[in-house]
Amino acid sequence: MRRVLPSLPALTVFEASARHGSFTRAAEELNLTQSAVSKQVRGLEDFLGLQLFERVRQRINLTEAGEAYLKSVRAALEIMEAATMEALAFQSGGGVLNIATLPTFGSRWLTPRLGDFAERHPRISLNVTARAWPFDLVEENLDVAIYFGAEPWPGGICDWLMGEVVVPAVSPALLAPKGALKSPRDLARVNLLHHRARPRAWQDWLAAAGAPNVNAFHGLRFEQFEMIIQAAVAGVGIAMVPRFMISRELADGSLVVPFEPAMESVESYYLVYAERKRCLPNVVAFREWLLAEAALERAAPAGRKPARRGKAGAHSGAE
Repeated sequence: MRRVLPSLPALTVFEASARHGSFTRAAEELNLTQSAVSKQVRGLEDFLGLQLFERVRQRINLTEAGEAYLKSVRAALEIMEAATMEALAFQSGGGVLNIATLPTFGSRWLTPRLGDFAERHPRISLNVTARAWPFDLVEENLDVAIYFGAEPWPGGICDWLMGEVVVPAVSPALLAPKGALKSPRDLARVNLLHHRARPRAWQDWLAAAGAPNVNAFHGLRFEQFEMIIQAAVAGVGIAMVPRFMISRELADGSLVVPFEPAMESVESYYLVYAERKRCLPNVVAFREWLLAEAALERAAPAGRKPARRGKAGAHSGAE
């Protein structure tokens, strides 16, 4: 069946003109003449039987129909560009692996290790995005995702990666004045830094630490652990964070753990992927590599960086 579609150059010219609000600037971007741009837009309007722009002297403004059409055209162009980039990646023989990860887990744990994966699998191109909200493996064209929860993700295959231990962490500067924090009971005098997705973390820890009378809900709330960690380093308050996320700060002394106990989270980190993708070579390669990295993390003593694996041990035969 023949599709009812205008030319791709006309759509590209339309999007650029709408973005710049000018045929002249669109022409400069696309290396065309102003008259060629105007002609392409006029041809698109004739094809649609709609006026997409109102032309007022030297300016152009989208009509209501033009605004509606632009949203769909822009989305379609982005999809085509992404598909083209993925197709180009096959020139190396490996293709693309689309990964979603939690923001701070991604920046502090996963990303520093990806160079090792790239060295072992140089023909696989990685497309990594951060997701702090629920995801859909199918609708979002994700190959694999890393999430944190108490139960495996419904509708996908889940591989357990690791649990976590959370600890209170604070800048030494906040401890200095008059021995401000001598026991967990003193936490009533400082800001508690909370993660919005874990509203009971401080309450559970204070109960375990023998300080249930401290108001566990006062302080500041943040969307990501990265912001919480930076606030703690700046002396804004005391954070309740996974120990592995602050290994660098604990090592350089910008954060310290003033009190016990450390508390093991009920939730864990999982690698998730759809059943239909479980045998894809790129998914198999990434899964085997990530499970090995997680095993190293679990085996490492608290506060010590895991030893790196030898390169030969990580090849899966999927390259």
